[in-house]
Amino acid sequence: MTVATRPGFHLAIPVDDLARARAFYGGVLGLAEGRSAETWVDWDFYGHQVVTHAVPGVGEADAGRNPVDGHDVPVPHFGLILSVDDFHALADRIRDGGGEFVIEPYLRFAGEPGEQWTMFFRDPAGNALEFKAFRDESQIFAR
Repeated sequence: MTVATRPGFHLAIPVDDLARARAFYGGVLGLAEGRSAETWVDWDFYGHQVVTHAVPGVGEADAGRNPVDGHDVPVPHFGLILSVDDFHALADRIRDGGGEFVIEPYLRFAGEPGEQWTMFFRDPAGNALEFKAFRDESQIFAR
């Protein structure tokens, strides 16, 4: 039997300090480092490729915020859908690493289609990240 796999994605993001990016992505998030050069580092982002590129003067990159379930969600942002256990383990890693949440981990849309755990935080360069976990992944696109 052949198991279908999802395509991987590649995302390049700006950071202002590669040493701080290494401490955050490698240390706090626990991601494996791939190739690197003087101005960039590849990260194994749960099987996907995220590349931090050194860009002097980068700051918070919000184009704005959007209200979702009573919270102001930063836009743009990126992240992943994890298992519920992995979601809570990551939330603990963020807390233990001294991270601050933009939106604390909480259960969004409780009792509705698409019920999910979600949290938002920023990397040291100000890039917003969202991680979520669905109790039932068949509900990811539920209306």
